Amino acid sequence: MNVLCIGDIVGRPGREALEHCLDKIKEEYQVDFTIVNSENAAGGAGLTSRIAKKFLKFGCDVLTLGDHTWDQKELEEYLEDSERVIRPANFPEGAPGRGWCVQTSQSGVKVGVINLLGRTFMRHQVECPFRAVKAIAEEIRQQTPVIILDMHAETTSEKMAMGHFCNGMVSAVYGTHTHIQTADETVLDRGTAYITDVGMSGPYDSVIGQNTENIIERFLSSRPIRFQVAEQNIKICGVVVSIDEASGQASKIQRIQYPYQPQS
Repeated sequence: MNVLCIGDIVGRPGREALEHCLDKIKEEYQVDFTIVNSENAAGGAGLTSRIAKKFLKFGCDVLTLGDHTWDQKELEEYLEDSERVIRPANFPEGAPGRGWCVQTSQSGVKVGVINLLGRTFMRHQVECPFRAVKAIAEEIRQQTPVIILDMHAETTSEKMAMGHFCNGMVSAVYGTHTHIQTADETVLDRGTAYITDVGMSGPYDSVIGQNTENIIERFLSSRPIRFQVAEQNIKICGVVVSIDEASGQASKIQRIQYPYQPQS
């Protein structure tokens, strides 16, 4: 089976690209299951229940989040009821929502999805993601060997450590958060596909999705200049992972950059 993992959707440009391109991407790559990181979908910061429902209607199977999970207050209630929108599993006990789920693909295969948040240079105090993933993966394996992990973290070292820690434990570990797609995609020796970051889905004539002038001014002046989502050179970025349904082992991981040109 082929699992599509799409990186951080940024603002309106990213939302429109997902709406217009997702079906084409799924057809081209023969995708059975789609996971989309949506934590920057609402104006570049957070997710709303309205946007989440739209993404699911577009054909996304599971939506993951990250350090912007709580930026849109109204999402908390929605997370309590949703089984297909998950937040990092290593938030402290009592946080709204769930950190993993098991959903069924179009071909009838159960797929486990885990969302974790890194601890290095991140703004939230969270529990150990390494200990968390081990316990969760063991529980998911009672239902399916196909397990995908979205590791939302800042540093390459923490993501790479997680990839090696999960080698043979899950089908794929892919990084999100930095908005820069890395070129280190590989299948590790025990059958776990890995990439440090799948990149963002949004405007690339920007600084990680934001208007370049505003970001440069912030660096020059050290003032809290308001961010503004850019609009040009829009792409959907992610990976497609090929996985053996019986063993849960990955055989291939392919980076994608899919351009979107809005209609004038």
